[in-house]
Amino acid sequence: MASLSLPPLSLYVHLPWCRAKCPYCDFNSHAADTFPAGRYVEALLADLERELPMVWGRPVNSVFLGGGTPSLFPAGAIDVLLSGVRSRLRLVPGAEITLEANPGAVGAGAFQGFRDAGVTRLSLGVQSFQDSFLQRLGRVHDGQAARRAIESLLRAGFQSWNMDLIFALPGQTADDALEDVREALAYAPPHVSLYQLTLEPGTPFGSHPPAGLPDVDRAAEMEEMLRSTLETGGLERYEISAHARPGQTCWHNRNYWKYGDYLGIGAGAHGKLTVPGQGIWRSRKTSRPETYMDSALDKCGSPADGHWVRPEDRPFEFFLNVLRLKHGFDAELFELRTGLPFLEVEGKLRQAEKQGLLRREGRSWRPTPMGLNWHNELCLRFLPEDSGKGPGNGNARAFQSLPMDSTHGL
Repeated sequence: MASLSLPPLSLYVHLPWCRAKCPYCDFNSHAADTFPAGRYVEALLADLERELPMVWGRPVNSVFLGGGTPSLFPAGAIDVLLSGVRSRLRLVPGAEITLEANPGAVGAGAFQGFRDAGVTRLSLGVQSFQDSFLQRLGRVHDGQAARRAIESLLRAGFQSWNMDLIFALPGQTADDALEDVREALAYAPPHVSLYQLTLEPGTPFGSHPPAGLPDVDRAAEMEEMLRSTLETGGLERYEISAHARPGQTCWHNRNYWKYGDYLGIGAGAHGKLTVPGQGIWRSRKTSRPETYMDSALDKCGSPADGHWVRPEDRPFEFFLNVLRLKHGFDAELFELRTGLPFLEVEGKLRQAEKQGLLRREGRSWRPTPMGLNWHNELCLRFLPEDSGKGPGNGNARAFQSLPMDSTHGL
């Protein structure tokens, strides 16, 4: 058997409050007019203190402040948080520090304050520039607020930033979606994350789908056109949903997709840590902010639970992440990240190659365009044989443990 190697390490920080809960959102977010920013930052740092023995001495390459809507936090609170992180962890020089922001939840001058606090990268949830579609999505901002936010972050001097867009909206035509992409390109963004609207279980849209959604074929045609337009505009697609200019890919999320390690602090945050000689530990913090703060600040309490990933579950987790990347992976990475011999999965990979889902170049494997489009179906073949035996099985654990609370804001 191969041995586990320590992968790069990141830090994910979950800031759970929003001005309003969007009807399509299934992330751990909570609508509130006011919230205890200072107490929450204190709890985050106490949570981090408890995690330190698991990562002592390891360098940290990136920090991601996700949510929720982190831009609701005052710049001063973000400064205290990042100062506390730096005093406890060894951030590498030039570490990528990303903060998610929404145009309807950021005050004048806040972007400059975030930059002064040490944020190096912003991820802005524009979604659309058209008021009618923003209203149908339940967003708290309009198109003008989105434009003002982009202009503000540019004035603050951010060279690295991402814009989120959503397509296949209720009543949206291909021309409507193309108008959003073209307006986005006019700002020359270094990174764009383009998502199709999905109806997630447990959300208002999941229970009561909005009228006028494009059918599957129309949505697929729309996606192909939009991604082609982004690539023509200089933004190469490097992951299922992500496009970037040269040198502007998101380091933090690429670490997830390469099955790297990450500490997770904050209400509902996930973590994944490799412990040589023991295995891969996955943790999840309690979701309710009030319960999380009470547990984190109680010296005898703990806001976390977790489990060791079974060796037979590691291939599924690995491929569910790494096959999101256009350039895929090589055999050595599989062995280093999972601690398993490549021979265990090579037969299934070759079968996927014959079906046109993967392409092999020496010991490197990458998804074909069809493989990217059928990503979930491609990965399901790597589930362990006992994955259908109930709610505690490897399938459920793998899906529930993935960092979906942070990849929505690239």
